[in-house]
Amino acid sequence: MRVSLLRSFCFLLTLAMACPLLGAFDGGGGGKSLNNSAGANPGLSEGSYNSYNINLLGHVWLHEMGSLGASNVLANDLWGWTDSASGREFALVGLTNRTSFVEVTDPTAPVYLGSLKTTPGTGNRTWRDVKVYNNQAYIVSDNNGAHGMQVFDLTQLLTASESSTTSPTYFSSVGVYDGFREAHNVFVNEDSGYAYVAGSPDVANGGLHVLNLNGGVNGAMPTFAGNFSADGYTHDTQVVNYIGPDADYAGKEIAFNSNEDTLTIVNVSDKSNMTQIARVGYSGSEYSHQGWLSEDQKFFFMDDELDESRSDTLIHTRTRVWDVSDLDDPRYLGYHEGTESTIDHNLYVKGDLIYQANYTSGFRLLRINDAATLDLEEVGYFDTYDADNNVTFNGAWSVFPYFDSGTILVSDRQNGLFILTAVPEPGSLIVLGLSSLALVVRRRRVGTR
Repeated sequence: MRVSLLRSFCFLLTLAMACPLLGAFDGGGGGKSLNNSAGANPGLSEGSYNSYNINLLGHVWLHEMGSLGASNVLANDLWGWTDSASGREFALVGLTNRTSFVEVTDPTAPVYLGSLKTTPGTGNRTWRDVKVYNNQAYIVSDNNGAHGMQVFDLTQLLTASESSTTSPTYFSSVGVYDGFREAHNVFVNEDSGYAYVAGSPDVANGGLHVLNLNGGVNGAMPTFAGNFSADGYTHDTQVVNYIGPDADYAGKEIAFNSNEDTLTIVNVSDKSNMTQIARVGYSGSEYSHQGWLSEDQKFFFMDDELDESRSDTLIHTRTRVWDVSDLDDPRYLGYHEGTESTIDHNLYVKGDLIYQANYTSGFRLLRINDAATLDLEEVGYFDTYDADNNVTFNGAWSVFPYFDSGTILVSDRQNGLFILTAVPEPGSLIVLGLSSLALVVRRRRVGTR
């Protein structure tokens, strides 16, 4: 038995050390060959993507999830949903004329289930955004007439069959909240059950339009909770139940708004009397687009969508970093420069990693070594848009890294849904090997009783 256990340990240790070499595809620094087209589906083969430490598990082209091959239908935002009872995982992918649903429980064999068409009377527009709460999806669209907020019962997906392009499945919404016509974005604080609609020209001067979702089970519609308009237009927001270092706001619900030229922090705890805590600009601002907190809520990482395209010289992607440990006095620390000269769009934080969708350079993975000194390190990438690395708005739009399985979703405007996984670092794999060995030992002990 001791010999067998030793062999198991050696095998697992060897596997742990070898996996980064076997699993990671490093395509080098070249390979950009196709024209910079804004049309859908350039026709890349699945083996032609430039990547490092990120593996491709699955891919669904636009025409395979409801665009029906139309060249003017592109992807935009996405989010993920996990059915808590079964653990099944689903991608909710925004297209310019619908929201498509793909099961990714087996990421190597994604299943397109069908789509929810845009609100009747609206059209094919660039922006659509979706978030989730209590098995409901909440969907908004910008510059798209009387779209309102679609409410979709995600449990429909649990009994849906695979949809085809020749006989597509169209789901129905529970209904449409019509307290505004169009909006750029929606964020849901799942810890409080409130949705924060951002960038609607119809309400709150484009600021926060807050909805109570706590009745939103079994088809109940959101109800209006309040508006915040003091700082005008909000492009995007993250709202948290605050657990950060500023004791003055412990337990409060706090919004971190990307407001075109500032970071604006708002106490949204009292929906009838939301108050601005701080509003701070920064050097070199062009368009503060979106951002996300570190998990300890000490730092805020922001992407400025237009600084790269408006620069007089070619600059690398800049990730802006804020010290927000004192909410009344947030301090802009500067920026980290990436490895490519492309435009950043959406980023999210999980653990000590930042998951970025950076248009033509695709998905980039940064490790936070020391935010206070702007020490961020690129540890992986997967270039979903292999046509070029030009400073344009083609390519990766958003990323979702929050599945328990570790599966990463990326939406690419032209190339659809990418289902990825990060290759663990050698140290992590050794721990995995030792954990597996412990499991073997436990099983053997049980077997000898």
